[in-house]
Amino acid sequence: MSETLHSAAATVASWRAAAERGDVGAAVACLSRDVVLSSPLTEQFRFEGPDQLRDFLTSAFAAVEGIRFHTQTGEGGAYGLFYRARVGSQPFEEAQLLRLDDEAHIREITLFGRPMPALTALMISAGSELARRQGRRGLAALMRASAAPVHAMVTFGDRRVVPLTRPAAQWT
Repeated sequence: MSETLHSAAATVASWRAAAERGDVGAAVACLSRDVVLSSPLTEQFRFEGPDQLRDFLTSAFAAVEGIRFHTQTGEGGAYGLFYRARVGSQPFEEAQLLRLDDEAHIREITLFGRPMPALTALMISAGSELARRQGRRGLAALMRASAAPVHAMVTFGDRRVVPLTRPAAQWT
């Protein structure tokens, strides 16, 4: 195994271990100086640089509990990681696409999450916590208040309406 491939594998292993422990400092140590994270919740902005990622990861690790990776694929400069966890009472699963730089540091993170009720719970919890960490308490309250009805509708739909669309579902 070449030195770069070994280093990339070590970085990915360190990233996984840090996420499972909720260790923000260890996760940030895996990042390049010009790292960019694409949020699973919005296309309105990206998190750029280790400082912004530190704030994001602090909020995310507070909201997402019990991270356990179950699948990893890739080699060299690109890896796909998959884990299961919980956001509050909601089961959560996330896919992460990691791209590494020539020094085997993570330079790009793209996140994909499911199911929708967990994503809206994450929006409420992590989004408001991130705003609060930035000293924007009013925005944190607005984030919670504006996302709560969306979460309620999505959760109701997921539990009561979506099951009716199963192929064998009977209308009553």
